[in-house]
Amino acid sequence: MKKTVLIGFLTIIGLIANACPVCDKQQPKVLRGITHGTGPDSQWDYVIIAITVLIVLLSLFYSVKWILRPGEKSESHIKNLIINLE
Repeated sequence: MKKTVLIGFLTIIGLIANACPVCDKQQPKVLRGITHGTGPDSQWDYVIIAITVLIVLLSLFYSVKWILRPGEKSESHIKNLIINLE
């Protein structure tokens, strides 16, 4: 039941996310069928997006890494005041 609802929801989102024919004509070949609106104005748009994606991926990587393995081993670390309530 849950799988069916999830698959249906993702299918509907996928259909909504596809670009309309008018927007599709305005996009470069690389982005056709993916995005709506006008295409990029210059090559700097691709550079800006690439830098933004890099920052987001680095942030995600370090967030997951430090959540799974925080690495505080010092006995005087502030977390030990809460963990060791002696």
